[in-house]
Amino acid sequence: MHSLWQGKAPIYEALQNYQSMRVVPFDVPGHKQGRGNPELVKFLGQQCLSVDVNSMKPLDNLVHPVSVIKEAEELAADAFGADHAFFMVNGTTAAVQAMIMSVCKYGDKIIMPRNVHRSAINALIISGAVPVYVNPGVNRQLGIPLGMSVNDVEKAIAENPDAKAIFINNPTYYGICSDLKTITELAHSHNMYVLVDEAHGTHFYFGSDLPMNAMAAGADMSAVSMHKTGGSLTQSSFLLKSDRLSTGHVRQTINLTQTTSGSYLLLSSLDISRRNLALDGKNIFNKVSSLANYARDEINKIGGYYAFSKELINGDSVFDFDHTKLSVYTREIGLAGIEVYDILRDDYGIQIELGDIGNILAIISVGDRELALERLVSSLSEIKRLYTKDKSGMLDHEYINPDVVMTPQQAFYSPQRSVELEKCNGHICAEFVMSYPPGIPILAPGERITDEIIDYISYAKAKGCFLTGTEDMSVKSIKVLEGL
Repeated sequence: MHSLWQGKAPIYEALQNYQSMRVVPFDVPGHKQGRGNPELVKFLGQQCLSVDVNSMKPLDNLVHPVSVIKEAEELAADAFGADHAFFMVNGTTAAVQAMIMSVCKYGDKIIMPRNVHRSAINALIISGAVPVYVNPGVNRQLGIPLGMSVNDVEKAIAENPDAKAIFINNPTYYGICSDLKTITELAHSHNMYVLVDEAHGTHFYFGSDLPMNAMAAGADMSAVSMHKTGGSLTQSSFLLKSDRLSTGHVRQTINLTQTTSGSYLLLSSLDISRRNLALDGKNIFNKVSSLANYARDEINKIGGYYAFSKELINGDSVFDFDHTKLSVYTREIGLAGIEVYDILRDDYGIQIELGDIGNILAIISVGDRELALERLVSSLSEIKRLYTKDKSGMLDHEYINPDVVMTPQQAFYSPQRSVELEKCNGHICAEFVMSYPPGIPILAPGERITDEIIDYISYAKAKGCFLTGTEDMSVKSIKVLEGL
């Protein structure tokens, strides 16, 4: 499968060699291999602190790699089927921003679904690129946004032939995939780049019977969160690219925002995790698939819940489905997803990925075991028995089509004032409002606030959703544009 020897882990091996040298540090970090912070050593361990080091010749430099990091990048590119792979230690947020900023400058248009992560819209604020939103379809039963329809993308291209790129989620937080290959071919036929947010798609590159990954579809760049399903440390990711883009140019763009003090804990975790997946990824993710399918079947036997999967596929806005995502619809038992989320954590000691207005999501990955999933299933069964109530009066959708009045950058940097949430109808939003996770904005800068959006925010707050993005931490007021 791979042309290079994937059994190597150059960064990890270089760190092991560094440890054996018993180097006396007169550089940063100031804890000096842990000796200056014994409490931290006790908490994280001597092994961890001893390799929390600074860039030096034997360990290479993330900003300008020429040795062990360069070799690790080549191994990662080979494993993922990319022309090049960049190690990202500012999270997939930095990878998404680097993708957009590599191909779009001020005033350039980029076609994207509105249900993107805030990192993509942040990139528009930084770069001044102009979004052309393709509103995703909505599954009315589940209330969740779907993928982009090919016809809607064709229409956006026809109306914006000067757009520089198309941005695609693969998959969405809920596991839904658009027709990535067709959209990629369509974009390339109009001389547009294809940028893919694969924060939740690491396993697409190594498992079997999973949706197509971005590099296989011919996309130009993809941001991959190795830490989400690939086993690496939180905040570590890869940015993959094809040969249609200059490696040097993309690296320069990355270096605009990524730290110059790359954590070797994060780098080595990427190196080791890539090796694990390259050598045994198919077996690992076959097991993950089996666990997810088992849990899904058991949850559906309970009744009241709906753990959805490939039956949603319609060949267009749900072109494929990531069956490793354990997404569960909860509204039929009279509970919002966020309520089930809170009960699971507070009463049963189970932390799942997210709860929203109508669904919960449990991430199943390499670290899960059947016994843990049995505990989740039994807990959901008991929650249904103890907490079921009348579902009347519940909101039934997660996505509201935005009324975009101006670009995110223009709104973000315009004169602003705070207005009480209940009095915001008709105003233009100057900041983000989002529930986290998943970090998809309910409102983004430049969008008109409506009564429907105000009702949604108030409902989400009442149900216990963790709302973020606003200057007012209590989300009692929203920053709006002066005079608008």
